[in-house]
Amino acid sequence: MSSAPLSASLSALPLSRHAVDRDHAARSRPALFDELWEEQGTRVLALWKGRALLTPESVPAATPSGDGWSAPDAGEAALELLPVERVTSALLRVYLGRTLVATSTEPVGTAVVLEVLTDAAAQELEPDEARWGNLRTVATALSDRDAGLFTEALAIANWHASHTHCPRCGTPTVVQQAGWVRHCFEDGSEVFPRTDPAVIVTVLDADDRLLLGSNAMWEHTRYSLLAGFVEPGESFESAVEREIFEEAGIRVVDARYKGSQPWPFPASVMVGMTARLADDQAASALAPDGEEILDLRWFSRHELWEAREQVILPGRSSIARALIEDWYGGSLDEPPAAP
Repeated sequence: MSSAPLSASLSALPLSRHAVDRDHAARSRPALFDELWEEQGTRVLALWKGRALLTPESVPAATPSGDGWSAPDAGEAALELLPVERVTSALLRVYLGRTLVATSTEPVGTAVVLEVLTDAAAQELEPDEARWGNLRTVATALSDRDAGLFTEALAIANWHASHTHCPRCGTPTVVQQAGWVRHCFEDGSEVFPRTDPAVIVTVLDADDRLLLGSNAMWEHTRYSLLAGFVEPGESFESAVEREIFEEAGIRVVDARYKGSQPWPFPASVMVGMTARLADDQAASALAPDGEEILDLRWFSRHELWEAREQVILPGRSSIARALIEDWYGGSLDEPPAAP
């Protein structure tokens, strides 16, 4: 696959950061959780309704700003990793791995276990809902370690929630391999976690203008890059060409890989691509599909800056924001550099 160089905005995507060894080899040990519970330093990441428990100091930093999803710089919010005795019950338990960096409270090599809580258990643990953080909101404020742990925990929890039964025979499955396999005792099959790839595309015309679209599910002033799931038997490049034609009515060429980021909402990995309008296509030929995409607009860098009060752009936790800033040449909070 051809690719374009990564810019600074794409080299450290918020949800691609990690500082955890997932310790795959340990998952097969039948008594792993007993071993971890005997290990004094083991910590629990508590998850409730897709939200993780944050430290008390993190709550002000986790408040979203005007764009709906932004937060302060990395390190200004933190997960509250708990001693095992603090969590009394859980719907699901998954071994996430061992930390690769030290903090003031956890040394390198700390084992971390995800526990998905019931409403009652979450209320008992922490009744203040402001302490339970949404990943989209706090992603950019978390350290590499905590961003990686939260992303891993949410992704695997969402997978379990949608794979409670065997896809072959419908029998309820049993969690095995420290939370990384579901086993069907009826037909003997094993189901492993899966992630759905989706392409998200920076489409440029001959004048280096950027194509943005407004989705039918959003407020009419919100715009982002066009994106779509990769279909079975399809390459990323082919998915780019198909999706852009389906949603915008134009043909693009020269699809190139830019970067990727997990997006556990509920179970995707966003594959950032760039493409350009085909030479025989007019930029004015845009034709939104009318079902998923209701409006399409080309923006120069100056036009995007001028429209900043009228157009809502993707939040800082998304690869869409990073791709747009990669084209823009810097932060969207600042005017573009002079041509």
